[in-house]
Amino acid sequence: MTNPAMSDDFLYRFQLERAGVGGALVRLDQSWQRVCTNGDYTRPLAELLGKTVAASALFTGSIKFEGRLSIHLRDSGPLRLLFADCTHDGELRGIARWDGALPQAPVQLESSARLAITIENAATDTRYQGLVPVEGTELARAFEGYFERSEQLPTRIVLAAADDRCGGLMLQQIASSGGTAVGDADGWNRVGHLLATLTREELLGLPPEQVLLRLFHEEGLRLQPAQALAFGCTCSRTRVEDMLRSLGRSENESVLAEQGSIDVNCEFCNRRYVLDAEDVAAIFASTPQTSAPVTRH
Repeated sequence: MTNPAMSDDFLYRFQLERAGVGGALVRLDQSWQRVCTNGDYTRPLAELLGKTVAASALFTGSIKFEGRLSIHLRDSGPLRLLFADCTHDGELRGIARWDGALPQAPVQLESSARLAITIENAATDTRYQGLVPVEGTELARAFEGYFERSEQLPTRIVLAAADDRCGGLMLQQIASSGGTAVGDADGWNRVGHLLATLTREELLGLPPEQVLLRLFHEEGLRLQPAQALAFGCTCSRTRVEDMLRSLGRSENESVLAEQGSIDVNCEFCNRRYVLDAEDVAAIFASTPQTSAPVTRH
């Protein structure tokens, strides 16, 4: 059981200087509970989504960028979609989609699943995406496989989720500019064995600083100031209007004729946008008109 008095939503970055390893620890409770309220999830599906949301925040701790990192997992089985994203300043959200009756038993990933991690860097106006097949049936192993395949970066990840809290801890081996490992020769194996002793109850229930000190107090632990995390959604009236504009005037007018208004619900935050005929007319009145081609004789 987690302690409700220990409410926090933070990302902790750290270095293990003796072993030459960098890492991050994420703890989410209020933001995770907000994600849960936006969907009708059974416990097994919520646990999978919680681990995905925690992972999206974890992965922002390993890179320097200004923008958004998203995790996108699709499967040909009943797990239709797992999605989570987190911005560089700590706003996160997530959603899961399942075909058929919702699962009542722990969900295992299918070999047909595909995992994509996308980084949109607003500062450099660039977009990077890595896409790999899923290896294994557990989410943490799938993420480790992604980093090994896409980034050639040895990575160890532990994820956990409960009704009121989710979290994760990630370790990555640091390489020097010449490509050789930093730290002593046995450092990576040693911290991997230490991480394997971490229990779900400790990850979700103990203060993060205590978790790291218990595991790595002999590894030259250097803990950076915590970064606050919070639920955040990017939906807006402007985005809804842009989407409707892209559908075209006739499509919008058809919906208006049938329903009297256009209702759009955000899947991430459940915010409802209602537009009437005057709203739609204003959208297309502000759409630039393409000039008719000039025919020269």
